[in-house]
Amino acid sequence: MKDSRVLVVDDDPDVRGLLREMLERAGCLVREARDGREALKILYDARPDIILLDVTMPDLDGWQTLERVRDLTDVPVVMLTAANAELEKVRGLQGGADDYVTKPFGRQELLARINALLRRATSQRPPERETYEDDLLTVDVANAEITVRGQSVQLTPLEFRLLLAFVRNPDQVLSRDQLLDLVWGDSTAVAPDQVKLYVGYLRRKLEGALPDGETVPIETVRGFGYRYRPA
Repeated sequence: MKDSRVLVVDDDPDVRGLLREMLERAGCLVREARDGREALKILYDARPDIILLDVTMPDLDGWQTLERVRDLTDVPVVMLTAANAELEKVRGLQGGADDYVTKPFGRQELLARINALLRRATSQRPPERETYEDDLLTVDVANAEITVRGQSVQLTPLEFRLLLAFVRNPDQVLSRDQLLDLVWGDSTAVAPDQVKLYVGYLRRKLEGALPDGETVPIETVRGFGYRYRPA
C-alpha cells in the first residue's frame, strides 16, 4: 500500500479529510476531488492506483462518474455510500465497481479492502501474449478481448479476471475462497456472496452470444464451488 496513488472523490470535505489522514498514515499519496467532473480531470494527470468514489454527489454523481471512469481505465474503484440497500450494492458491482463500502466505515476494514484491491491489481496483471481457445470461446489476455463463437463479448475487468480463473483451471472445481484469492486477491476482505453474484453475471453475458437454450459450461458444484468444463 505504501506509495500507492489514491484518488478520493467526495463532496463532503470532512469525509475527504478523514480519508486523506487515514491513507497518508498508511503511506499512500492522496489526491482529492470535490465531484465527478473534477475527478475525471484529475484522473488523466494523477493516474491513480485506486479510486474511492462517493455515490451521492451533485451534478455528476458516483454512478455517472463510474461509467466514465470505466470507459477510460480498469483502475480499481471502491464505491462509498450511506445507503446499505442490497440493490445499491448490486448496481455498483454491475456498473464495474470492484468493491462497495457503507458509511460510516471502519478504518481497518476499509484499509484491508483497499490493500486487497491494490495487491490484486499489481500481482495479478495478465501476462503478455497469452491466448486461450476452445470450441466455445477465445480469450486474448493481452488485449482483454473475448469472443464466443466468433462474437465479441464485453466484460468488466472483474468479470474478465473471473473468466481467466476458470479457463486457466479447466475441469477443476474452484471453491469460493479460491476464486476470491484468484479474482479479488483476498479471501477475507470481500464478501463470499460476491462470487455467486459475479458467476451469474459472467454466465449471462457469455450466453447472450449463444443461441437460445444453449448454456456456457460453468457448472455449480453444490457444496464445493464452480467448474469450467470446455467441450
